[in-house]
Amino acid sequence: MVTATCANERVVLDFFAALANSDLDTVRSLLHEEATWTAQVREVPGAGTHKGHKGIIDEFLAPVRGLFAPGDPKVIVDSIASNGPLVMTETRGFGHLKDGRPYANLYAWAIEVRGGKITAIREYMDSHYVMGLFA
Repeated sequence: MVTATCANERVVLDFFAALANSDLDTVRSLLHEEATWTAQVREVPGAGTHKGHKGIIDEFLAPVRGLFAPGDPKVIVDSIASNGPLVMTETRGFGHLKDGRPYANLYAWAIEVRGGKITAIREYMDSHYVMGLFA
């Protein structure tokens, strides 16, 4: 089990715990009001940069999570490291899509935390795998 070694890592682990539980209200509370979330992929659901609470939660995260069975995907944090405001993680996402197909993807994240709030998220995933699901 991964544990935080500083306050910024704790914020990031809290973020992933909320994400894994589909607790979008807690996710919202952990994000700075002008935060950005950039899915560093092309031509997959949710690609591009999303800004602010409305852009991230309402226009990006809720619809993408809507592609999955209720409560999925789950998230497991495999590693975490930080240097000042930058927190890097490796995670696994798993569960089922709405149509019952299994989902299992690998992620790397660069997350910036300032003043106890997430200000920027850069998400890297196996986009080839995702393209195969939605082709």
